[in-house]
Amino acid sequence: MSRAPFIKSFGYAFAGIASAFRDGRNFKVQLCFAALAIVLGITFAIDLAEWAAIAICIGLVLGLECMNTALEALVDLVTQDYDERAKKAKDCAAGAVLLCSVASVFVAAFIFLPRIFQLLS
Repeated sequence: MSRAPFIKSFGYAFAGIASAFRDGRNFKVQLCFAALAIVLGITFAIDLAEWAAIAICIGLVLGLECMNTALEALVDLVTQDYDERAKKAKDCAAGAVLLCSVASVFVAAFIFLPRIFQLLS
């Protein structure tokens, strides 16, 4: 069994991430929020379980954004005409990113808001 295809698959994956970064405004915004969460985590010295929750949220949001970008590209490849099914596919993919993003905001709030309030008091 050759390792070359397996190793090449990492290159394809990184190319996909680079494409999402290059072409996707939302991906860049989400990366900024991920960086903010990391800076806050370092600043407040969060514990291992909290780091795990933050890492899972970051991975899920960025991963879903990549999937959303891929699905939008695929739908655009299949049809340039307006089609209600194409709209539904794109809207549902965007909705998945939104749901995960909102859940991630709640996780961040649970972790960071008590520390921020304590710092301000």
